Amino acid sequence: MSVKTFIVWLTVTMILAFSVITLGAYTRLTHAGLGCPDWPGCYGQWLAPSSSAQITQIQTEYPDQQIDGGKAWTEMVHRYAAGGLGLLIIGLTGFSLIYRRRENLPIGVPLVLVGLIIWQALLGMWTVTLKLHPLIVMAHLLGGLTIFAGLAGWRAQLVQLAHPITDYFFSSRTCRWVGLGLLLLIGQIALGGWVSANYAGIACLGFPTCNGHWWPMWHWQAFDIFMPLGMNYEGGLLGPAERVSIQMAHRIGAFLVVGYWGVLAIYLLIQSPPPRIRTPLILLMLLLVAQFVIGMINVLALLPLSAATAHNGVAALILVTAVNLYLQVRSASNR
Repeated sequence: MSVKTFIVWLTVTMILAFSVITLGAYTRLTHAGLGCPDWPGCYGQWLAPSSSAQITQIQTEYPDQQIDGGKAWTEMVHRYAAGGLGLLIIGLTGFSLIYRRRENLPIGVPLVLVGLIIWQALLGMWTVTLKLHPLIVMAHLLGGLTIFAGLAGWRAQLVQLAHPITDYFFSSRTCRWVGLGLLLLIGQIALGGWVSANYAGIACLGFPTCNGHWWPMWHWQAFDIFMPLGMNYEGGLLGPAERVSIQMAHRIGAFLVVGYWGVLAIYLLIQSPPPRIRTPLILLMLLLVAQFVIGMINVLALLPLSAATAHNGVAALILVTAVNLYLQVRSASNR
């Protein structure tokens, strides 16, 4: 298998990974995360119940569970897609091991991705068995995004292998500034995951104020990730004041990230970078603006399903674009 063929297959895998991420967001937003109370099957079966006869039969076996066939199918479709993604990544890793010497293929990232797939499967199981514990939900979200970003990094490595950058355009200091921007994005996405895990998306009504206040009272206990186990966290257990703190932290992070990248983008564009760097940089800025607007829509329109799902999807696109940009800048820097 040639490097170009690998790039094509990795592109297909990235599309599937993006689909899994958006399906996961849709599952959370439609409250279908516990649509199946067991794992990996659904009510002890590999197919979610759909007919009234199946639901009636299963209801006798799970008398304390409110069975919703639609939510069960939503959860299972997400699991099927995630399973397909895992098998595809494992298969591509196997081909990388076979052809690594003939094509000089990188093997480090693929092996890490296989480990992440296993870890992500465990997080998926714990998400159900620990009844949507916020720390597990956030970790599951970040795990999916990490796999997506890892695929982008793997693909970028192959692109550089096929079409290497031969000239240096940036200093190592510039590379570090881009790396810091990437870390800020990761932190902001983690905050977004904490918002979602604690159902704090509309804790603040209005924008830019929050419930009529510019700076509501801060509650640091809202960020306690070590919440007790054995409780059902569907719908969230934190009080309104704690959810406001989470929402405000996410808003502050949004302003910080957009401001930082705005200044950095101007600095990079002034240096007339090559298209391979200029294109993802411009795309990143457009995605950040779009994400900021979608975030405002979510608040002002009280979290419509389409906008909330898009907010998760655009976050994934922002992350992989930033990862690709960082790798390109690093390859074009004088290290």
